[in-house]
Amino acid sequence: MSHFQNITSSSIIFLLTGVPGLEAFHSWISIPFCFLYVTALSRNNLILFVIVIQPSLHEPMYYFLSMLSTTDLGLSVYTLVTMLGIFWFNAREISFTACLSQMFFVKLFTVMELSVLLAMAFDRFVAISNPISYATILTDSRIIQIGVAIVIRGTLMLTPMVALLMRLSFCHSHVLHYSYCFHPHVMKLSCTDTRINSAVGLTAMTSTVGVDSILIPLSYVLIIKTILSITSPEERKKAFSTCISHIGAIAIFYIPLISLSFVHRFGKQAPAYVHSMIANTYLLIPPVMNPIIYSVKTKQIRRAVIKILHSKGT
Repeated sequence: MSHFQNITSSSIIFLLTGVPGLEAFHSWISIPFCFLYVTALSRNNLILFVIVIQPSLHEPMYYFLSMLSTTDLGLSVYTLVTMLGIFWFNAREISFTACLSQMFFVKLFTVMELSVLLAMAFDRFVAISNPISYATILTDSRIIQIGVAIVIRGTLMLTPMVALLMRLSFCHSHVLHYSYCFHPHVMKLSCTDTRINSAVGLTAMTSTVGVDSILIPLSYVLIIKTILSITSPEERKKAFSTCISHIGAIAIFYIPLISLSFVHRFGKQAPAYVHSMIANTYLLIPPVMNPIIYSVKTKQIRRAVIKILHSKGT
């Protein structure tokens, strides 16, 4: 790998990075990451299982929660193999095709997660502002349509961004900075003009993450306005309490993302392992924390989980 030639992307082998400077401790570092993955996989599967088998949870709010758990599972699965492969076996090599696949699905599930959070904000707005017509507005068929639209939207917007990488040639270092393939880093390794790629990528992110990031706060402006118009203090408190879990999920999504962006922009003097550790954890925090938030803050979910665990114990 010391001599890099100008070769086509189809024959490229990239090298992923674990935690620079701490390679000797990869086995130890893998322990907390493995724990996080097990927690994410088990808790999100439990949420899905509980929603499927409990008829009392067959409501729009919980259908959207099942979508959120599905996207969290997708994020966990598509980063699990390469991250633990590096920590356990020093398996750093990844083909260009595998890199494209991982990059696409990590991006897709990230975009889908934010879209689901937007759909959940819409669900809370309808439930609070028009509770009488709630069931007739958010019917099962309409929820399915929303779910399909979320998948199609993400796929259509992200496919050109990832597919355009196939036109690039790579003649520089093939070492990626993270333990998973990240679109901007792959572009930086190319010796081809990437202005088209950057423009398409910016358009895709603006049309998905950018739009949803604007619509979610606007939704909560309407939700808060509606809550404040309720005359009864008890009803206001009850209405706001139904939003607590969702607000927590939004915070869990944005805080790691903002932290990573902040470190990239202002933490250039920080050791390389700081960047790597934050990058490795920011995709794991939502899958780990979302099931915990909804299990703790949502009474119906908590009761259903306790019931399932109690039945298993007996």
